Amino acid sequence: MKEGKIIIFSAPSGAGKTTIVRHLLSKNNDFAFSVSATSRKPRGNEANGVDYFFISVEEFKAKIANDEFLEWQEVYPDNFYGSLKSEVDTILKNGKNILFDVDVVGGSNIKKYYGERALALFIQPPSITELEKRLIARSTDNKEVIRERVEKAERELAYSHLFDVIIVNDTLEHALQEAEDQVKAFLEEDKS
Repeated sequence: MKEGKIIIFSAPSGAGKTTIVRHLLSKNNDFAFSVSATSRKPRGNEANGVDYFFISVEEFKAKIANDEFLEWQEVYPDNFYGSLKSEVDTILKNGKNILFDVDVVGGSNIKKYYGERALALFIQPPSITELEKRLIARSTDNKEVIRERVEKAERELAYSHLFDVIIVNDTLEHALQEAEDQVKAFLEEDKS
């Protein structure tokens, strides 16, 4: 059985990457989602093992010490995110293509690790002002968290050059179609 390929979606928070990843997952059974681990608390209706593996800060640090992550990042103090090597290896060995929904540092690290076997897509908001409006509309964070996310997004935009493709999410329909087209072309590269 041929091992799967890696498709990485990264973006500043609120740019639409999770919506795009969920859309692709709903359209193709050959995709599996890489469920990240995090030390943050669940938001809204997030479920353990579906949206994230929610683990304690201590457990996360132990997994770092044991080299159990493909990539990990301390996004905010004691707020860790990472991709478990065991999860990724299992999916790839089963011949599934794996979709990552990760921050820009994690995405660039995964791309470096897998090289040409991975397609890295950067989802960019049309502007910082529009990104802030989207974060406010989500109603999941308070004003201080939104301010921190906007400041972080400004720094994250500087990483876009490390990705294979930049998709500006000005309208969701356009971004969804462009993501579909880019992923399809990448997966068909070896089939000729």
